[in-house]
Amino acid sequence: MAKTAVVLFNLGGPDRPEAVQPFLTNLFSDPAILAVPSPFRGWLARLIAKRRTAVAQKIYAELGGGSPILAETEKQAKALEAELGEDVRAFIAMRYWHPMSDATAQAVKAYAPDAIVLLPLYPQYSTTTTASSLDEWHRAARRAGLDVPTSAICCYPTEAGFIAALTTLTRAGVEQARRAANAPPRILFSAHGLPERIVARGDPYPGQVERTAAAIRSGLGDVESVVCYQSRVGPLKWIGPSTESEIARAGLDGRAVVVVPIAFVSEHSETLVELDIEYRKRAQDHTVPSYVRVPTVGTEPAFIAGLARLVRAAHGRGAMIVAGDGKRICPSSSRACPLPITTGSA
Repeated sequence: MAKTAVVLFNLGGPDRPEAVQPFLTNLFSDPAILAVPSPFRGWLARLIAKRRTAVAQKIYAELGGGSPILAETEKQAKALEAELGEDVRAFIAMRYWHPMSDATAQAVKAYAPDAIVLLPLYPQYSTTTTASSLDEWHRAARRAGLDVPTSAICCYPTEAGFIAALTTLTRAGVEQARRAANAPPRILFSAHGLPERIVARGDPYPGQVERTAAAIRSGLGDVESVVCYQSRVGPLKWIGPSTESEIARAGLDGRAVVVVPIAFVSEHSETLVELDIEYRKRAQDHTVPSYVRVPTVGTEPAFIAGLARLVRAAHGRGAMIVAGDGKRICPSSSRACPLPITTGSA
């Protein structure tokens, strides 16, 4: 493989308490998150960030004051470099906190690669994550004068290594819960939620989350499971069911639960605080017999090998591809899918 830069995209997170408010301001300034006219959006973003800072700081205080997501992503970058060999260097571009795309684009330019592969660490495509990160990267690359053949991977919801790693981790969680409760548990495939109005505009994210869940189910056998969504904020109606409501239902049914973070590939506040602390407490309050949270795939060898396959397949393609083959998997109703509708799309 020619000298290649792989750019890993992730959300980012504040690295200290003082960074929480500017991080939130960056988040809500993104038009993909807050779809209001530009002049008003900036004012509203600052207002929302100011109001939410104290609560968010308490969340990050559980993690020592800052998010571990950069350190976790750096581990994944190093593991991917080792898998791909010495001609490949992995860079990190966070969307809402450092290192952000402008700085990363300059670092990539200094590296002087022959090709660039853009690899979002979001297995399922959404306008709020992958599309936003790719759009910001292309703006940053233009500002940096970075003119190198570039390929982008839009999604990989059923990539074999990702599914194998998550299936193995889930199977271990199921056995742990089964032993603790002396009965079959219920799997909660928990993904970050979206407001319904974003999905109504054709965002393919929920359908891709369902694809991931179906692929994992096929490797587990006869285990009851449900896809649910976490991290709801604000007054808008969000897609459901919520993870919280499914925990409550499991308590009513007397069922143990195995919570699988199906859309997160690295540990951060929504796994280490929301799932491990807040939702575990809800499970206790609802007398759930056993609550087991499956780890994210992190640097699991199968997952890293899967990412390496995606990079090799994308290298030199100079196009947007999905799971290494370039074929659209979204139905025609998913209008926000970045790939063209092909014959056979539903």
